[in-house]
Amino acid sequence: MSGTLPGDPPGGRRALAVWGIGVSVYFVAVIFRTSLGVAGLDAADRFDVGASALSTFSILQLLVYAGMQIPVGLLVDRLGTRKVLGIGAVLFTAGQLGFAFSPSYGMALASRALLGCGDAMTFISVLRLGTRWFPARRGPLVAQMAGLAGMAGNLVSTLVLARLLHGIGWTAAFAGSAVAGVVVFVLLLLFLKDHPEGHEPAPVAHRGAAYVRRQIAASWREPGTRLGLWVHFTTQFPAMVFLLLWGMPFLVEAQGLSRAAAGELLTLVVLSNMVFGLVYGQVLARRHGARLPLALGTVGATAVLWAATLVWPADTAPTWLLVVLCAVLGGCGPASMIGFDFARPANPPERQGTASGITNMGGFIASMTTLFAVGVLLDATGDDYAVAFSSVFVLQALGVTRILRLRRRAARRERERSVASRVSSVHVPV
Repeated sequence: MSGTLPGDPPGGRRALAVWGIGVSVYFVAVIFRTSLGVAGLDAADRFDVGASALSTFSILQLLVYAGMQIPVGLLVDRLGTRKVLGIGAVLFTAGQLGFAFSPSYGMALASRALLGCGDAMTFISVLRLGTRWFPARRGPLVAQMAGLAGMAGNLVSTLVLARLLHGIGWTAAFAGSAVAGVVVFVLLLLFLKDHPEGHEPAPVAHRGAAYVRRQIAASWREPGTRLGLWVHFTTQFPAMVFLLLWGMPFLVEAQGLSRAAAGELLTLVVLSNMVFGLVYGQVLARRHGARLPLALGTVGATAVLWAATLVWPADTAPTWLLVVLCAVLGGCGPASMIGFDFARPANPPERQGTASGITNMGGFIASMTTLFAVGVLLDATGDDYAVAFSSVFVLQALGVTRILRLRRRAARRERERSVASRVSSVHVPV
């Protein structure tokens, strides 16, 4: 048996090519999103700001991103992938250019907000593109591969943009990188299609605010959507906070590493993420029941390694422990993708964008909260990173509690849907 359901798209090389264009837009968005992670210390000097003000860059960017998730999900469901990705590419490219030429802290903030708005339109669109072009049984693997592409973007930011920044300077590095946004925008205009021929989605009546409320309410009522949100919330943020802003200062200022050594450890997080993405994708494609054990196992391992690093009795943690910590942090991104594997089967095709938007809010809300908490605690404690990073455990505990409360209801509802789907497929005419 192929496992293909009636009405499933065929997949194949054409699907891979079209999906690859969508993924390339997301790839560039991640480069722009994570560019501040390698420029945090430079930004502090350029705009003459402290830890709290520096964290505001990332907090505002993530606030916009998280706040846009449900509206973007609704837009994807209504307008399709191509239009939403196109708008996103224009916005995040404009934001990156604005950041390159910002003469003041205020203008730089506005540029990061614009970048966050465009970035918010990419990942949900790519997930929707995957469901439109590949069979449902490929869903977990396709989602993990999209996340892998995002980590490749992070790797480019860590390795390439960091060198450009210290080689040709702030303005040239950020403005030059914006060219990539123009390239992917042209590619999607020329070649990207929302769905294969013969697989057009059924038309859905859109009736303004009433439709929006129904879409959101129906998605939220599904336990699988809420479980997906909390899995995403609990798993993603430790690595994102580390890569997006605070990893470099922590490794340099608290652990006494050189910038080069700290950059290598940030690169290790990204490389580890890519390996975990491949492994998790293959495991989940074969064993659907491995979703929750993988997610909770990643949370547990992350908590143990962070605790060991922060309470190490010496002034600095040993190199081997920092290496293991960064390797384990690499599992956070792939584990967060499991959230979508709970939300996807809980919702029909016409609600996939909305449900993905709700799910995707989780990790970014957690990241935004932690970025703010770390910045405030660093200023309040005189740069005590052990106290500041302890905020990670608070959010992990909250998320695990919610996951454990929702898991049985979500599993029961998913079984009911699976049975109903098999029964209906028996009566599909051939």
